Amino acid sequence: MEALEAVLEARRMLDSVTPLKADCGRSCGGACCQPDEDGQGGMLLFPGEEVLYAPLPMGFSICEDSAVLPGMKLLTCSGTCNREDRPLSCRLFPMLPTRNGAKMDWRAWAVCPLMESGKRGLNPAFVEAVKEAGKILYACPEHGAFLDALHDFNERLKEF
Repeated sequence: MEALEAVLEARRMLDSVTPLKADCGRSCGGACCQPDEDGQGGMLLFPGEEVLYAPLPMGFSICEDSAVLPGMKLLTCSGTCNREDRPLSCRLFPMLPTRNGAKMDWRAWAVCPLMESGKRGLNPAFVEAVKEAGKILYACPEHGAFLDALHDFNERLKEF
């Protein structure tokens, strides 16, 4: 499966399910979307996803973020956006698909109050959708490598 096709299919799987049955952004003020005082923050774009943001919708910006892998792109918004404009990373947050399921994304500890309760505190339909999206993504070698790099990065974060 082509990278963009896999992203679009995974995004569709997460169109109507969210981590909570209510707007979770209300509990943190949309912290996962907004840049910090240094202009850092936002959501990583999956391979092939950047083309969906050309031209860039108003309120969005893209910069390079090589903390995980060279050349990764980070999409930042003003803190509010239409759900259909959100990148896959936003739709998955605060989880990441694994090769055999899904787990919490350790990068979320800095901004997401849902991390304390783990998967048990999340909408079960959301957790299942992340797992299913993972199956689609891992079928594409580019996304498998991307997710493996994110998991490696998460493991390094745990050391701190």
